[in-house]
Amino acid sequence: MRHSFFIILFSLTIVFSSCGKKIPELHPTQDNPVTISLWYDASVTEASSPPADWIAYKIIREKFGINLELTMLPATASDRNIKVNAAADGDALPDMTVVNREPLLNLIKKGLIMPVDDLYPLMPNRTAKMYNESSRRFATVKGKCYGFSTPGGKIQKNEGVLIRKDWLDKLGLQVPKTIDEYLDVMRAFTKKDPDGNGRNDTFGYGAFVEINNYEEGLGRRFDPIFGAYGVAGTWNMTESEAGLNVRKPAYYDALKTIATMQNEGLIDPNWQAYKKDDFRAAWKQGRFGIMREQNSAYASESNYALFDRKFPDGSWIVIDPPVGPDGKSAVGVYTIPYTTLVISKRAEQEGKAPLIAKLLEWMVSDEGYYLLGWGEEGVNFTFNENHIPVADGIPDPSKSFTKSAQQPLTQLRNMVFWHSDAELISRYPTYITEVSHKEMSALKVLREMQQKAWVNATGSDTLPVPSTELKQYYEQGLVDFVTGRQLLTKENWQAWLQKFDQLGGEVWEQTGVVNARESNYLY
Repeated sequence: MRHSFFIILFSLTIVFSSCGKKIPELHPTQDNPVTISLWYDASVTEASSPPADWIAYKIIREKFGINLELTMLPATASDRNIKVNAAADGDALPDMTVVNREPLLNLIKKGLIMPVDDLYPLMPNRTAKMYNESSRRFATVKGKCYGFSTPGGKIQKNEGVLIRKDWLDKLGLQVPKTIDEYLDVMRAFTKKDPDGNGRNDTFGYGAFVEINNYEEGLGRRFDPIFGAYGVAGTWNMTESEAGLNVRKPAYYDALKTIATMQNEGLIDPNWQAYKKDDFRAAWKQGRFGIMREQNSAYASESNYALFDRKFPDGSWIVIDPPVGPDGKSAVGVYTIPYTTLVISKRAEQEGKAPLIAKLLEWMVSDEGYYLLGWGEEGVNFTFNENHIPVADGIPDPSKSFTKSAQQPLTQLRNMVFWHSDAELISRYPTYITEVSHKEMSALKVLREMQQKAWVNATGSDTLPVPSTELKQYYEQGLVDFVTGRQLLTKENWQAWLQKFDQLGGEVWEQTGVVNARESNYLY
């Protein structure tokens, strides 16, 4: 009887398996290729798609038996979303397409794209260079990852805390580490004439109010101070503490520290009036000795030149942000504007997924990476002594990758670029300063800044924003507390928070947390 049961069960398994759609195993050749369609995010939207005689088409066909069909997505995010969603509604998705967050979730909900967890091991080099835990989590819903997410052209963590090393040396001071040591150094920079000109014209810290919807009410220039208390940025994006930082007890302590800086005159008093250009002119004029600044705005040749001419013996160094009383520290928050490459369910059912993985892996090989990123070696670029693509030495200079006419050849570079040194050296070349003859590199500075402590706030820039009334109350209130227009006591702070909630602060927080959780942003 038991034997008969297993025979019946085995027979049913065969029947049900045969009813399912078996995924074919493809063995394409260049003479019998498989077409793979890709809707791509162009690197230059004003330029056209690669021409029909593009050498990459030929190489891809010869190597993989793939006939690659390319379609450029619209330039704006809204138009791109409309195109992808319309294709989803008409069951007309390509084999691969790049999507933003909203259509990604829509495609997952409709079951039109495949989970790609099993494809990562098939492309180890690409995975190591371009994807990490954060990017995989971005495209993960209910434990399954539905695409390959990358940040595109934006460079993350490209700011840092800088200090005047020559002022430290002049006053016999060490690099500060804790928030208290930072305050002591600020006092010395303000009161002990670090530039030696005999005038009371220097300050410990420089800033200006630079606000967006994910870097809290005083903006990114103050984030290293808030980071010392664990409340950098508008939102806390961790699952255990998700919410608005301004409503957390440690925020009051951070604000007290900034109020101390203001009350003691340690911060450049023009910080409320400064715009970005004013702030940058001020540090180049030697106004203050500690700041948060962007790598290129500080170290690129044209930006550093004025400081170099005025202070040839001056020098800045990148340092760790201050450590607060509970051991917390952060330059600030960063967000990654991911776009995601997805594979349609139909492509999976047609057996194309392993072939797509081979293609994506080849794209980051030396051959694919330089071909898609710069063009054909010897035609569009050559390598210099450091193996960096340059425009020198090609037979026809009009075919240089730097020329606008050649931009169609590198339209897929967003699919291969991962901010390697090869990509960034041309943007941030090393140079020798004109007056002091120092070697400077904005790329070296960038790498230092990226190694410092940061808080991942990916997704916070997409959360709901406060009403105009609440936003004004929030931002003006913080300035009033810092400047003493409103006395910063615990009683006054609690009263301010009560009104903040009455104006919609608590509802804003609750709505944002729900949105973040539903979008899988919390970690």
